[in-house]
Amino acid sequence: MTLLITNANQVITLKSTSQTARTGKEMSELHIIENGCVLIEGDRIVAVGSKETLQDQHADLIAHAEVIDATGKVVMPGLVDAHTHLVFGGTRENEFQMRLNGATYMDIMNAGGGIHATTKKTRESSFEHLYEKTYEHLNDFLRHGITTVEAKSGYGLDWETEEKQLQVAKKLQENHVIDVVSTFMGAHAIPSEYKENPDAYVDLIINEMIPKVVEGKLAEFNDVFCEKGVFTPEQSRKILLAGKEHGLIPKIHADEIEPYEGAELAAEVGAISAEHLLVASDQGIRDMAKAGTVAVLLPGTAFFLKAASARGRLMVDEGVPVAISTDFNPGSSPTISLPFIMNLACMNMGMTMEEVLTATTINAAYAINRGQEIGSLEAGKKADVLILNVANYQQLQYFYGMNHTQTVIKNGEVVVDNGVIIDLK
Repeated sequence: MTLLITNANQVITLKSTSQTARTGKEMSELHIIENGCVLIEGDRIVAVGSKETLQDQHADLIAHAEVIDATGKVVMPGLVDAHTHLVFGGTRENEFQMRLNGATYMDIMNAGGGIHATTKKTRESSFEHLYEKTYEHLNDFLRHGITTVEAKSGYGLDWETEEKQLQVAKKLQENHVIDVVSTFMGAHAIPSEYKENPDAYVDLIINEMIPKVVEGKLAEFNDVFCEKGVFTPEQSRKILLAGKEHGLIPKIHADEIEPYEGAELAAEVGAISAEHLLVASDQGIRDMAKAGTVAVLLPGTAFFLKAASARGRLMVDEGVPVAISTDFNPGSSPTISLPFIMNLACMNMGMTMEEVLTATTINAAYAINRGQEIGSLEAGKKADVLILNVANYQQLQYFYGMNHTQTVIKNGEVVVDNGVIIDLK
């Protein structure tokens, strides 16, 4: 199929100027084409430019193209959510009530809630239940313009359930139109049965779980929750380096609740990204900038936990490549609305409208090792394209808390039209 999207008020190309995630002032460079067009053939973008230029260069293709009129609208790359805990059992609305009454994240976790509560529900859930529930969540993501989602395990904390989560994500990658990119996170918490001997659980992850993940080709990344009361920097280093030896790319939940040298560790082990970073140190931020580690910031989590946000403005100014994601999970960020998360990044982290667009497209793509394929509208890249019902990109943040997605094109096919999913095959 050949598609021509034409007459857009603005085509936000986010055309890459390098082969790495953007930093500093580059994060404000949207490379906008006024009254622009996008030509697609099959699952790839053929050209982006003015109607006259495309007509001169690709007249034969355009003659047989299906035309989508984007008059008065904005066209941009599909959004990339680079940090989710997509597959889980149960919900935890009771904990939200507890927080409203003054309980902290660690208070709830120490009382048997938090990750442990979801672990229990996920262990009890069948593969089929998890698959069907997660499929519907992906539909919600799609309607909000998200075309690629990272999915972490970590609600099993035993091999049987970790594998179940990863297998669900793998089947969804095969069957759902959204691309699902898997991360193994057996090191999400110390399971209750290893509470008195956490190093034994670290050994289990390293010696048994990681080799099985790699053997089954179940994940591309290996993540760990480096936090006081969870995994120490020394334990985290061992887990990440062991995964790296087996070919899993390191990621790290770092400095979310207390400063714990997680950002420094991310830079040290060559992590592709460090996530959360609410209380990352100045030194850790500088180390990440030097290493090129992407900071995946999660302003929705801070908002939901009523915590201070990560220092997004400082990180951009210090040269850290910044991405923004939902952290979709049942406890601390139960939302699939990446557009709302973009609003929060502007309002609570001091980032600009331009920077948050970069942070949810090309930089988010690099945070999951997909920057060469998605995240910008360029010839040769995958045709993951949004048509938004706004007149210019500033209105995306001006009209906050709203879903402006009208049309979603995934792999060159229209899959959402007027907000309605029309084809998932």
